[in-house]
Formats: sequence, structure tokens, C-alpha cells
Amino acid sequence: MTVPPTQSATSDATARSRVMFAAAHVVADPAVPQGPDTPAAVDWDATLAFRRHLWSLGLGVADAMDTAQRGAGLDWPAARKLIARCGAEARAVGGLLACGAGTDQLDPAEEPTIARIVAAYEQQIEVVEDAGAQVVLMASRALAAIARGPEAGAVYAEVYGRLLPQLRQPAILHWLGTPFDPALEGYWGSPDLDVAAARLLGIIRAHAAQVDGVKVSLLDSAREIAIRRALPAGVRLYTGDDFHYPELIKGDEHGFSHALLGIFDPIAAQAAAALAVLDQGDTAAFDAILGPTVPLSRHLFSAPTSRYKTGVVFLAYLAGHQDHFTMIAGAQRNRSTEHLAELHRLAQQANILPDPELARDRMNKILTDGGHS
Repeated sequence: MTVPPTQSATSDATARSRVMFAAAHVVADPAVPQGPDTPAAVDWDATLAFRRHLWSLGLGVADAMDTAQRGAGLDWPAARKLIARCGAEARAVGGLLACGAGTDQLDPAEEPTIARIVAAYEQQIEVVEDAGAQVVLMASRALAAIARGPEAGAVYAEVYGRLLPQLRQPAILHWLGTPFDPALEGYWGSPDLDVAAARLLGIIRAHAAQVDGVKVSLLDSAREIAIRRALPAGVRLYTGDDFHYPELIKGDEHGFSHALLGIFDPIAAQAAAALAVLDQGDTAAFDAILGPTVPLSRHLFSAPTSRYKTGVVFLAYLAGHQDHFTMIAGAQRNRSTEHLAELHRLAQQANILPDPELARDRMNKILTDGGHS
């Protein structure tokens, strides 16, 4: 079964059996120099238009997170504007919105402390909640840096234990694995993933009323399933596994995962269509729609996985969602021309490009130019 790439749906088609967020990218302003040491310059019109596209398909939007280059070019002043503007758009269209709250405004020259980390989280939580969005408590590099040794688990328990009771509505916790961000090695207080998972589950059980769910981005389906089965009743597992998402969302006799995925940015139409048939109990159609997107996703998120954002923006360019291939921090240079050409081939194979001729012309321009500026 194939889905026409131009297929769209209204918000009436929002999936009901699963909660589904697409982690959305930001569109850089091509008129402003973009580099690793320059403030983020965002094309707000194009960025918000893409979010309206996602909402029109019935998907939720997860914003100001990793796919939006948070911690990789999207600085806190720009993220703050993004959250506020996206919140206003969500209210206008009735769209589901979750936004990341972290600690990236902390001065890296200052020694992080528990007090500073909690205060930074609190500042960002207030911005997210004032925008009317659900809070995603993102993993903190500063917290990972100080929570070491035998007392590390207690540090995480203290920080999350101070934050969760303050929230206006239950939050989504986030475990972002080292393939996505090596600076988060040992999150939850141990490099041993079994120990880390046990500590995460302990925090969730202690504050279950304040936790809507946890996004697990480890690219390890067996571990995700084990965590999912151990969660307290009513707490959701949001898959962040861009390698195994169809099987995890479909689930098994013991349960299923909801989703908060970067791959849903470029395959939004296919994701919406797959979720619609899953709502009807048609798992064969679900597999037929999402299955062809998996080779594309595996290439997109291939090592070094943290560079997947370049591919997400490139696919948005090929699909006509933006008229240039420029990224915040100059991140369009983070993947080779060969990698991008293979993305184009797999995108064609997965039938995700609304205008194949436009995509071919833009791919040929990249090849003719000998790369990307």
C-alpha cells in the first residue's frame, strides 16, 4: 500500500489510539550569515508554516527540541521566541504542542550546581507553560556533568523531584541516548543502562501523577519495550527510536508505544495515514505505509547520528517546504553530498516527495554545485 505524497488530512483525522508528535525542524533565515559562533537567525514565517502543515495532518508538534537544533545552533534566546510564537500558532489552530525545557541558557564558564540547574529548568518551564504548551523536561548536559559517582542517582532524584511537583500539567521526561548527544553519557547517574533505567523508573514511580510519559531515544527496541512494560499505569512511553518505530508503535499483546519522533518531520503525511489505519485496527495497512520509510530513516539517522538534522532539513528543501538549504550554525555542511544523494534516492523509494520533479531539480543543483554552501 502506498500513500500519495500530497495526501493531507484535517485535524479531525487526529489519531486517537496513539499520541503522536512530530519533532519539528526550524528554517534558517538565508539572508543572515549562519555559523557555529553566530546567534541563531530564524525564518519565522517558513518555520511556523511548517508547523501548521504538521497540525493540518493531525499530528502534534514537539518543538524547541533536538530536531530544532536545540544545543546545536538554536540558542536559548531563539528557542524562547520559537516557543512563544509556536504557542500562539497552536492556540490559533487548536494544535497539540509540547516544547522542550532544559538548561542551555547556563553560562558554560560557570561551574554548574544543583541550584543553578534547577533555576535554569524553572525559567524555561515558565516560558513553555506560559505559551500553553506541555513541558518536555529535556536531558541536561549540565546535570550530566555534575551527577557523577556513587551519589549520582540521588542528584537526579533531587533535581527532578524539585521540578515535577511545580508543573501545571504532567510532563514528558526525555532520555536522549549518546548516539544523539555524547555529552549525555551516564544520564540518570550510570553508564550501565540497566542501572540508569532503574533510576529513571524510580523517579517516575515517585512522581507518577506529574509524569505524562517518557520519551526514550536509545535506538534499542528491546530496552524500550522493557521500560514500557515497567511503567506505572497511565504513564506513556513515547518512542524516540527512529530505527524501529513501526513495530514499537504497533506494539504487542502487552502494550504499545506512543511517539515523539524526528523522522515524523519528513514523513508526516505517511505517519498520519499510517496512524489513521491503525486507529481502525488495520495493522497490515499500517505496516504497508510505514515499512517503506524505514530504510530512509535508518540512513537519515546513521552514525554520526547527531547529524541527522542536516538530512531532515535537506528533505524539507527537496519537498518544497522551504526554498533554500541553509541551516542555523551552518549545519548544512554536516553531511556529505553522497549522503544527501542517497537520502534523495530513498525518499523517492518511500514516496514522500510531493513534487518529484522539483526534488530532482534541487538534487541536481546540489550535485552540480559540488556540494552545499
